[in-house]
Amino acid sequence: MKKVGILGGTFDPLHIGHLVMADQALYYAGLDEIWFIPAPSPPHKQGKVITDISHRLGMLKNVLAGDSKYRICTIELERKGPSYTIDTIKELISLYPEHQFYFIIGGDMIRYLPKWHQIDELMTMIRFIGLDRPGYSLSAQNQREEELYQKVMLYPMPQLDISSSQIREWVKIGRPIRNLVPDLVEGYIKEHHLYED
Repeated sequence: MKKVGILGGTFDPLHIGHLVMADQALYYAGLDEIWFIPAPSPPHKQGKVITDISHRLGMLKNVLAGDSKYRICTIELERKGPSYTIDTIKELISLYPEHQFYFIIGGDMIRYLPKWHQIDELMTMIRFIGLDRPGYSLSAQNQREEELYQKVMLYPMPQLDISSSQIREWVKIGRPIRNLVPDLVEGYIKEHHLYED
């Protein structure tokens, strides 16, 4: 059975933090592959301006093409309307019943799991990998949270204070983003004049 990690996001743009997360999950959880799933319109980002998917896919393809452990899965782009994780996982399990799926999240996102759409059912279908940031502590407020948190496989994650929104802002003001994104992403952003004011 192939062990596949799912890393979802808008990837607007893909940055070093995403790649370090993928590498940490591969190593610590002994995964066979990481599937990057770009989101067209995440429910928690409704109303926000997101770069056209053709550019976000272009950046992903440029970087991930050279690594056999990474692949792009466009399953959420083929679905209409807001896409919930449980819908994606149900479809993936139906398409790939021989795979075991693991959903990768940052340690700071674990506390939001109780608010996820149909989280109890989702927990029966997949395993969650939480990449914990140094100095971050997770404390449950009640028994339900405690039960959910205990089901998450926690692994260490180097402290990288990088966000896609920060990168977009830096490009807008002309600040260098070298070393925050792969060279191929930086080149793509410059070539297509993304995030410029």
